[in-house]
Amino acid sequence: MNLGIFGGTFNPIHQAHLRVAEEVREACRLDRVLFLPASVPPHKHPAEAVPFADRCAMVEAAIADHPDFRLCAIEGERPGKSYSVDTLELLRLRHPGDRFYFIIGLDSFRDLPLWHDYARLFTLTHIVVATRPGVFSGDPRELLPVAMRGEFCYDCGAKTLSHRCGTSIIFVEETRLDISSTQIRHLVGTGRSTRYLVPPTVADYIAAHGLYREQER
Repeated sequence: MNLGIFGGTFNPIHQAHLRVAEEVREACRLDRVLFLPASVPPHKHPAEAVPFADRCAMVEAAIADHPDFRLCAIEGERPGKSYSVDTLELLRLRHPGDRFYFIIGLDSFRDLPLWHDYARLFTLTHIVVATRPGVFSGDPRELLPVAMRGEFCYDCGAKTLSHRCGTSIIFVEETRLDISSTQIRHLVGTGRSTRYLVPPTVADYIAAHGLYREQER
């Protein structure tokens, strides 16, 4: 099975997240996409996020109507910060034989050297980088740490970097939807509408549980 892994804080999940997942699913011919909320995001202050259970519930509400999208709450099963390499190793144990496609944005890809044990990611999974059209047109090896550039070969036609261990970095151009979770939290906190920015089921969950109301006061 080709299994997409889409991690994030999802605080809250919104339409741009869902569209990226759908476009990557089609482009990479994925059988399933797992949405993976971070329990304790390594690069964000814990106070910025609502409880893990609420973020998982919003993801479930957002993807309920898609037959190939699933929630994966694995990062809530262990204490400490949610490092992607540790999560991917655990997922490989639970899904032996599946091919993993780890979905990240271009900004996150540029920041990979700041991630915990980032070099090990390339041995665990294919990496799918969602980019906006025309944002980067050069040799993507330039985005890699200098010490790692010799480990990759670039196929310009396929827009793919191949790692010497057999995994690939795949670049998929996404539809530009300028939506952010920060923007949505601000709108909710100031009493404004989030219609067409989040699925109605997510808006209903936010309203029913009073989320983000205190954050902008």
